[in-house]
Amino acid sequence: MNVEASSSSQGAQRQPIPLEFLINGTYLRTSIDEYLTANGISAETTLEVEYVRALIPPLHVASFLHDDWVSSVDVLSATSRAASAESVPAGREKILSGSYDGLLRVWNMSSQTIAVSPSAADGGHTASIKASKIISPTQFASAGLDRTVRLWKYSEDEDGFSGQITPQLELYGHKSGVNSLAVHAPSSRILSASSDHTVGFWSTKKSDAPAAPAELLPSSAARGSKRRKLNSSVSTPQRGPLALMSSHTGPVSAAIFDAKDSTVGYSTSWDHTLRTWDLVTSALVDTRTTSHSLLSLEHLPELHLLAAGTSARHITLIDPRASATTVSAMTLRGHTNAVVTLARDPQSSYGLISGSHDGTCRIWDVRSTKTEKDGVVGESIYTIPRKSLEEEGKEGMKRVGGEGVKVFGVCWDRTVGIVSAGEDKRIQINRGEGVLSTTEATKR
Repeated sequence: MNVEASSSSQGAQRQPIPLEFLINGTYLRTSIDEYLTANGISAETTLEVEYVRALIPPLHVASFLHDDWVSSVDVLSATSRAASAESVPAGREKILSGSYDGLLRVWNMSSQTIAVSPSAADGGHTASIKASKIISPTQFASAGLDRTVRLWKYSEDEDGFSGQITPQLELYGHKSGVNSLAVHAPSSRILSASSDHTVGFWSTKKSDAPAAPAELLPSSAARGSKRRKLNSSVSTPQRGPLALMSSHTGPVSAAIFDAKDSTVGYSTSWDHTLRTWDLVTSALVDTRTTSHSLLSLEHLPELHLLAAGTSARHITLIDPRASATTVSAMTLRGHTNAVVTLARDPQSSYGLISGSHDGTCRIWDVRSTKTEKDGVVGESIYTIPRKSLEEEGKEGMKRVGGEGVKVFGVCWDRTVGIVSAGEDKRIQINRGEGVLSTTEATKR
């Protein structure tokens, strides 16, 4: 059900506001009579009905073209996590991207590249980047197939049209590629998920980090100290992990901090499990086993749920608390290929966006559900296709099943909007107004 509310001021008609209604925390998709009949509720029963502003379809704003596949994106704005300590003036928002060409790029909102990280020859990544995160306006983190996690110093000219990304710290410990990163700036900590079946726990401060394992360093750096001093190419400090947490029996796809308690971490893996970690002791606290490989992870803290994207094309919502009686609290269905990236709505406790190898992002509101024989199922509110696919369609080209337009990364920022990256070598920006965080209730 979707109605519009309108009002007049001094005789002038205002723009209608689309509304949606919830009963008992679930969207009303039928008439009230049909709802009462379907749920066996008497017409004399008092219902508490909430109404919220309907989500406006996110419109395409811009696309930034890369030289290679784009694996990950992050946003720096006045409302982003990384800007909590320092404000970012309006119009000076930035997007950080990591690419399969091994380079980080910083973009302004005019689609200009204002900084590029050094190449492998100058101390940069030696293989494809799989993850990139903004720690603060002056510090970035990245990781990839070269098995390293790297920290970077970022500086920018006063005009905001040029900047510099400088190597700051190289972190060694993983024995295989790194698939994702999570940062917690207040505690100067990073979590990494690796194909070597481990979760890495790191410090962003050189003084706090232990020495790097000598056997994992590049051959030139692992030689004796006299030889090393003669090698000018080894100039970036190298450190090791605070801990490597091993319990998974398959590649680890994602690792995140608990949104309310940075001493707790979660990880997902191709081994079908979601695991909970005590980051103070590096101990495994809990394991939840699902039916499918888990490829991505996001926390919905107000709902006490973790969203895990799967190889089976759906998203499983899991309650990690010990009191939970079932593994899956809800299933979100709609994608037609693996769900590899997730981000939560910055304006709503109920919102989530997913990116898939089917070439789309989908927006979900966990209150938009229906009950099927196998449990509660959620339905996406909107689907965001790749603009590149639409452009090719106009030219008569056709792709099948998301081929060539797979989404690899997504970020949802209150100021900039929904930023996604993928196989089409583009960052795509979509923007729309979110569901209001506050709701008003009336009685029937």
